[in-house]
Amino acid sequence: MASALSPPRIPKHKGALPSHYYESFLQKKGPHDQDYKKFWAGLQGCTLYFYNSNRDSQHVEKLVLGAFVKLTDEVPWESSGDPGIYFSLVLRNQEIKFKAESLESREMWKGFILTVVELRVPSNLTLLPGHLYMMAEALAKEEARRALELPPCFLKVSRLDAQLLLERYPDCGNLLLRPSGDGGDDVSVTTRQTFNGTSVVRHYKVKREGPKYVIDVEEPFSCASLDSVVNYFVSHTNNALVPFLLDEDYEKVLGHVEADKENGERVWVASSTPAAPSPGPTLASGGPKKLPPLPITPVASQDRSPPLLNEDEDENYVIPIGDDPAANYMNGDVPPPSRQVPKPRKLAKVQTKPLKPPVVPKPEPKVLNSGLAKKLAVGSMQTLFPTTAPKLADLTAELEEKLQRRRALEH
Repeated sequence: MASALSPPRIPKHKGALPSHYYESFLQKKGPHDQDYKKFWAGLQGCTLYFYNSNRDSQHVEKLVLGAFVKLTDEVPWESSGDPGIYFSLVLRNQEIKFKAESLESREMWKGFILTVVELRVPSNLTLLPGHLYMMAEALAKEEARRALELPPCFLKVSRLDAQLLLERYPDCGNLLLRPSGDGGDDVSVTTRQTFNGTSVVRHYKVKREGPKYVIDVEEPFSCASLDSVVNYFVSHTNNALVPFLLDEDYEKVLGHVEADKENGERVWVASSTPAAPSPGPTLASGGPKKLPPLPITPVASQDRSPPLLNEDEDENYVIPIGDDPAANYMNGDVPPPSRQVPKPRKLAKVQTKPLKPPVVPKPEPKVLNSGLAKKLAVGSMQTLFPTTAPKLADLTAELEEKLQRRRALEH
């Protein structure tokens, strides 16, 4: 029975090995490491890349030289080998120790690091002419690379934001490049230093003239790239100005290692976390606070008559917040101050006290006749003295009757 033919194996595609200015084996010891660990290291641009072997195309660690401070030849006291193979790289936020394979390898590493950081070939190292030539070639490549990209301390922020960044993160540097407020291709430089306990902020203008950048100072200085502009400020202030670089020691994206289903290779996959549903609009902590309940003081009906509203007032009104102390209610159902209270019904006017009798002016005898005067007098007496009115009426009727009898006898 013929066996089934297996498909031919396709060789795995290997990524092209990265090109470096300089590369060799290098042992590294970080601030949290107990001992040195061996890597295949390579310098490209202003970054050191570390690989598990010289056949790998994907680095496992990297170290950015933007926060470079200095290189030292400090020898650890516990070292038992050649003391000339150790050197330390001091950054603003950490110090990393290295162990090279030989003295020549150590000098090469120091020379290439200084070349890309200071953009010049060092002259105080023990190097051969061939080594200096290699560093000059690396310098030309680095200058061409930087001419096409912006330095790490260039941020697209405004003048005020630049000042706030330098003030808020003083440990990250005190020199920052930003776009000019005039627009175009011009650049501004913002610096912040402390003098006698006082913060001193300065702004400098850098004009773009063709392929070059001209620093607008008393003696204008021309630079080929923005990195040269940064180096000008750093070198002419005796390293008092340090390029601004925010620390990026922590990752912002969650990821994990996962095996590829097709070829079985392990790859790094960034995890996508779904956004939690929003429960709804919520007020910020610093938003407007709720007003306290409206204090209401109950008034007894016998002490105070109900208020009467003006007919011309608006139907909807808001009860103002009074200064009376808040009443204690058992149920706590007190309307909020901003709730509109409907207009109460107009109550009938209650007469609590008897009205005073009206004052009637005295009649004039010259104008009125006697009969009318008598009637007015009787009416006024009835009004003034309501209790004695029946008696007076009887008396008056009796007197009139007697008067009529007398007049009848006289006639």
